[in-house]
Amino acid sequence: MRAAKVLVIISFIVFSSVSASAQFLMDMIDTTTELGKGMISMYEKYDALRFSGYIQPQWQLAGSKGASSYAGGDFGAAVNNRFTLRRGRIRVDYERYNKEGMPVVQFAFQFDGTERGVFIRDFYGRFLETKFNLFSLAGGMFARPFGYEVNLSSADRETPERGRMSQILMKTERDLGAMISFEPRRPDHPLRFLKIDIGAFNGQGLTSTTDFDSHKDIIGRAGIKPQKLKRSGIILSGGVSVLYGGMQQFTNYVNRMGTVNGHPGFITDSSLSNAGKIAPRHYYGADFQLKIPNGKGRGYTQFRAEYIRGEQTATAATSETPGIIPVGSDGKYLPLYVRPFDGAYLYFIQHLGSDKHQVVVRYDWYDPNKKVKGMEIGAPGEGLTPADVRFNTLGFGYLYYANEHLKFTLYYDMVKNESTRLSGYTDDLKDDIFTARMQYRF
Repeated sequence: MRAAKVLVIISFIVFSSVSASAQFLMDMIDTTTELGKGMISMYEKYDALRFSGYIQPQWQLAGSKGASSYAGGDFGAAVNNRFTLRRGRIRVDYERYNKEGMPVVQFAFQFDGTERGVFIRDFYGRFLETKFNLFSLAGGMFARPFGYEVNLSSADRETPERGRMSQILMKTERDLGAMISFEPRRPDHPLRFLKIDIGAFNGQGLTSTTDFDSHKDIIGRAGIKPQKLKRSGIILSGGVSVLYGGMQQFTNYVNRMGTVNGHPGFITDSSLSNAGKIAPRHYYGADFQLKIPNGKGRGYTQFRAEYIRGEQTATAATSETPGIIPVGSDGKYLPLYVRPFDGAYLYFIQHLGSDKHQVVVRYDWYDPNKKVKGMEIGAPGEGLTPADVRFNTLGFGYLYYANEHLKFTLYYDMVKNESTRLSGYTDDLKDDIFTARMQYRF
């Protein structure tokens, strides 16, 4: 009987995410008994443990069978509609505070389970100094401190997926590394509106099980946290970001844009000295967010925008950052391709008379190779491939927030690629995607 009571109490404390409930339970325990003393000790140790999570079952319809897609992955060769579990996340957070109520340490562990398997997402620890309450140090697997959309949780985002640009440049968003942050935590500090993150990361992210070179990506963002403008109630935030990194060239064949037979195309540099050098991965971005209240209980009108440009190193077939050393079917290192790129997204989000109903419109583009466009792609001798084709996406959707635990999303992506001379890309691909999703959250 005693063991059963202890088991019930332990389960309640560990799985409760509301500290008040746990405190109420502790108030009912007789602390003069050995059981009560033991429970107080355990409560003091584990009261900062929090569990949260969400699942996203969905149904999708594509414009054609076998459609390539950044709305949850490519469709099977004989498939144009599917049920999937897009995300199934469980997160555990542990936080400790000092006597002044300031955070001292944080740990976070997050797993993602779907029909495709179980994967880690966040595995990191963060130490926060308490002398000045300005700095913190994080280490482990966590989101890269670049831009806004990359760091916006999939549970909170109004669109089913991040834009094509974010997915290609920052696949899986997270990476292994260490980061120092400047963020005043006292409410009276004159710079409490400012947050600066800078860190060093492997570069491959979750697409790799290990680092394949010694070069690290230096990533940083300086941002203004949401600030309410006086009288109007408008909330404004934004930031600038930089990623300065690259990858080791294991091959002496490196391709850069130039002029081929009077047309834009790749020129191969085969110097033996290329092997061992660092091919660039340099991103520069700026973002802003504007939130306008519609009146008490009527929600908000929101605008968001982000622009990124720079240089990306990948292969002939893709502009995604390689997760492993690029090797061909013959076992030889693949040539590298350095492309100047740019891309952006723009959001318009509007509540419909209440905070339960919401519409969203997003336009985004990703141009993997700014030096060439349209019918210039595909001419003989250029070395250009589908990885150089620009895509524009216009998406719009409706969201219904049934309660704090349940959200419904209906969303349609209209995807447009530029017409080229390349086989299969002379016209627009039939790759529009409709998504119907439910999200359960706790």
